[in-house]
Amino acid sequence: MKKYIITAVFSVFSILSLSAQSKTDARVSKLYQNYISIKAALSADDADKASKAAAEFIKTASAIDYKVLSEGNLNILRKDASIISEARTVDAQRETFFNLSDNMIALTKQFKLSDKPVFVQYCPMADGSWLSNEKQIVNPYYGSKMLSCGSVKSEIK
Repeated sequence: MKKYIITAVFSVFSILSLSAQSKTDARVSKLYQNYISIKAALSADDADKASKAAAEFIKTASAIDYKVLSEGNLNILRKDASIISEARTVDAQRETFFNLSDNMIALTKQFKLSDKPVFVQYCPMADGSWLSNEKQIVNPYYGSKMLSCGSVKSEIK
């Protein structure tokens, strides 16, 4: 019983800590830019660039203080990026990009990650969403096969 109470207290503390933080943190914004690099590499069907961009994402995530973003959230982001970094095929990288995108979309709703609007885009064929810093659809799930498949679902300012 005590264990559950302690967990609940830490969860509440984490939420309060996050809400007290400035909505813009340079390291979290850099994480978004690293994510955009992964997306661009997958859109270009380039597994090597996606792997390198994911490695940069991991470095950035590792530099973020747990007071800014909880350890659990950072671990999830690093895990997804590690799988992308270690995968050698674009198809394998794209499988994990679904999770990374969902987690980054949630993060984008918590933090102001860019001075410009961030677009949440969706591909019905892949049944997956991703973030973009432009309205134009450049699909990371199908790349050159269906580069423009998808639509803007929302805009986060």
